[in-house]
Amino acid sequence: MRRIVITGVGPMSGFGIGMDPLWAGLCSGASAIRPITAFDPSGFMTTVAATILPEQLDIRSVVPKNYRKATKVMARDIEIAVAAAAAAVTSAGLTTRGTAEGVAPTIAPERVGCHIGAGLIPADSDELASAMLNCRDADGGFDPGEWGRTGMNNLTPLWLLKYLPNMLACHVTIIHDCQGPSNTLTCGESSGALSIGESMRVIRRGDADACLSGGGESKVSYMGLIRQTFANRLAAVPVGADGIAAVRPFDPRATGTVLGEGGAILITEGFDSAQSRGVKVFAELAGFAASQCSCIDTVGVDLSDAAPDIAAAIENALENAKMNASEIDAIIPFGSGILNVDAAEAKALRLVFGDRLPKIPLITLAPQIGICGAGSSALAAAVAAQCIHEQKLPARLTTSGSAALGVDADARPSCSANIRSVLVTSTGMGGQSAAIILRRPV
Repeated sequence: MRRIVITGVGPMSGFGIGMDPLWAGLCSGASAIRPITAFDPSGFMTTVAATILPEQLDIRSVVPKNYRKATKVMARDIEIAVAAAAAAVTSAGLTTRGTAEGVAPTIAPERVGCHIGAGLIPADSDELASAMLNCRDADGGFDPGEWGRTGMNNLTPLWLLKYLPNMLACHVTIIHDCQGPSNTLTCGESSGALSIGESMRVIRRGDADACLSGGGESKVSYMGLIRQTFANRLAAVPVGADGIAAVRPFDPRATGTVLGEGGAILITEGFDSAQSRGVKVFAELAGFAASQCSCIDTVGVDLSDAAPDIAAAIENALENAKMNASEIDAIIPFGSGILNVDAAEAKALRLVFGDRLPKIPLITLAPQIGICGAGSSALAAAVAAQCIHEQKLPARLTTSGSAALGVDADARPSCSANIRSVLVTSTGMGGQSAAIILRRPV
């Protein structure tokens, strides 16, 4: 079976573009959670998020000069994916059409695929508001008939191209001339991990030599906040409150999570291709599996009974990697601070790892970079690759009393560790679970 490795990592988070700012922030115990300033969040129960600051992302400086006009039809989610892809390509030492126009690419375009997880991108509220302004009835309410007659005409003709989920992969494939298999997966927070697994299978069956894989999303918007509020997933953080302390993964007293902006693109590549290029390998992508959880409450998305389904994904990923549970040295779970999800994850991990579980360190990212929707599990995979490459565990924030759930997730500083393999797990809002195993290349 063809071995698959990670040769490039391109995370995008509230710490900035690329692995250097993310890794520095995680290891120092910093957090990107800050008050929301892009709009007035005071009417919501949560007023903070792990946002990307304007000075951290200038999309026109990321894309080639001849592509800058296209940035006008890039929603925030698309910008995140495009910036992450640029960082990943640079990290992997690849030459593409997006890095050097007219120069021969490192890998033939028809041998490069692209699989990116995406969310349901909310339309920009300012665009809609200006278009709806004159669509009122005699009583001053919204007139849908007038919207159909004149309101829609006030939107730019290319308006919809900003908000289709497949546009993340669309722009990335155009910029970097990826002519191999391409796909978009939309399964909540598991989307990034599922996309990486898709790339793994495409390369293994010989349809590509490398793929740009991962996901990206921003839920920091009116629509993102209200959806997550109605789903009972957010912690109450009023104006002036400490948003960092509010996110407490695997704490029986946890009240919810905080949203973020971000994601990651990884360069997944056949080991033979990486060897022929003589490039650095961050980690081997050893195993992947997915499962669908039962969900007793599709409004509040209560996953309390989903532990066996989450465990099935982990066990199948171990089987896919031809590994035993005893070989896992660290775990990056979803670890959101949403109590019923954390409880189900902890129970699933106990089913797989038994009495050994409290001795396995968990890497909990939510208190530092928030929950980034479709980008969450891709970010986790990028961090896992960096942990293996650096042989180091990042810091954990918030003392949680996690022993009550039988896991090791209490606060600690960053530390060196002998990391042979890392398990990344994710359970999306719709109940889709994914598990990825990365291990030290030999």
